[in-house]
Formats: sequence, structure tokens, C-alpha cells
Amino acid sequence: MKSFFTSAIAASCLVAFVSVAQARSAYDGSWDLLFVTQQGACDPTYNFSVNITDGVVTHPNLVRFRGSVARSGAVRASVTVPDKYASGTGRLSSNSGRGTWSGYSGGARCSGYWTAQRN
Repeated sequence: MKSFFTSAIAASCLVAFVSVAQARSAYDGSWDLLFVTQQGACDPTYNFSVNITDGVVTHPNLVRFRGSVARSGAVRASVTVPDKYASGTGRLSSNSGRGTWSGYSGGARCSGYWTAQRN
């Protein structure tokens, strides 16, 4: 009976480990982003870094930043700070990515593209 319980516990640990390992995203890690304004009166470029964990994109200093990366590499994200908003889509590969964004800064509407490089 004792060996049955030991086997059951070992199997439970293995299932939990496999579930956690599968939740991990191929895109996890730190990424440097460059946003380039192509239309509108926003700043010409914005640079910052984000972290991806289990497919969730976060930034340590931006509370209203939401983003996700699908297994396919498809990215969706948005950020809101006082008087500014932007959202974008695109795709990541193993070490880089590219997409488009649009938003506003004050009364100015802006749009452009973004690129990403894995750190």
C-alpha cells in the first residue's frame, strides 16, 4: 500500500511538472522594442524592454500594459498612460519580431511599426 501511495505522489508530481513545462512559451524572456512613428505628431521613436513569461507580455513600470503571445508567435498588446494610448499586433520569431501599432498622444493620432529583438 505504501508503494502505491509513493507511486501516486510521483505520478502527480510528474503531471504537475509536465503542465508547468507546457505552459512555458518559446518566446519567454526579455525583449527590446523599438516603436517608429510613420504618421502623426507623436515622438519619432520609443524604446523600451518587456518581459514575456508563459506567453504574457509585461513591463515592470507600466501598470496598464497588457499583452500576449500565442504559440504561433502572434502578438497583441496595448498600453495606457496619462493622455496616451497605443495598441499593436504583429509576430515574433525565435529572436526577433515586427508589427504595426496605432494610438494617440494628447490630441494627436499616430501610427507606425515596431520591431523586437530578444536580449
